Amino acid sequence: MSESTPYMAIENVSKIFGSYEALSDVSLDIHAGQVLCLLGDNGAGKSTLIKVLSGFHEPTSGTVKINGKPVQFKSPRDATAAGISTVHQFGGTFPLMSLGRSFFTGVEPTKGWGPFKYFDKKFANKVVVEQMQEMGITRVTDGDRFVGSLSGGERQVSAIARAVYFGAKVLILDEPTAALGVKEAAHVLRIIMQAKHRGIAVVLVTHNVSHALTVGDHFAVLIRGEKADDFAKGQRTREEITDLMAGGEAMAELEAELASLTGSGDSIHD
Repeated sequence: MSESTPYMAIENVSKIFGSYEALSDVSLDIHAGQVLCLLGDNGAGKSTLIKVLSGFHEPTSGTVKINGKPVQFKSPRDATAAGISTVHQFGGTFPLMSLGRSFFTGVEPTKGWGPFKYFDKKFANKVVVEQMQEMGITRVTDGDRFVGSLSGGERQVSAIARAVYFGAKVLILDEPTAALGVKEAAHVLRIIMQAKHRGIAVVLVTHNVSHALTVGDHFAVLIRGEKADDFAKGQRTREEITDLMAGGEAMAELEAELASLTGSGDSIHD
């Protein structure tokens, strides 16, 4: 395997639901230690692509590869075993569960033996506090506090910290900053850069061009289930990306229509 081989790749992937083609012939490379930003407006196919990458959907056609070898994910468990971890917008956390319990859901550390095993609360709480503080959430000092007491950004950090702790190779982040304020969004972006520098491949799914340009190394734009563009950092301007996401031809037609309604030939950008 060459150094340029991506840790994960999809080749010519399509996903069809009945008569609806949600994804059409999409190819992407996801490299270790890089942030791939997946851009697109609502309905562009981003959610379906996430579900293919995370094993929730099997592609109708096309190939998923890990380290250059074709794989078939029959379930999210298969993807998790291959190091694929997905963090959804609200962190996939449980508001009425303690941080220690939430962090180790499904992989609970235990003490004792046989039928006398029990949850190792002390160890779980110690780990979650250490991991949260390492990620910059220093006000978390007690693993017994409820997840619901955290802010939206802190929940995102908790979910990312969990993925990193359990050895994620590919970290898929679904609109992690969409519901956050400026400061919290900035902190999540810093955590993304930390993950990148640890050698993790990050897929940032977003419609926020500014956030994407801040952390991204490579970019792909989806429009109506098709990959409309694929480019590296510095190859497109912010305006070009925004116009592409909005559909350049559609925006030009709108400008012409508005100009005719107002009786002016001036562009709406003027």
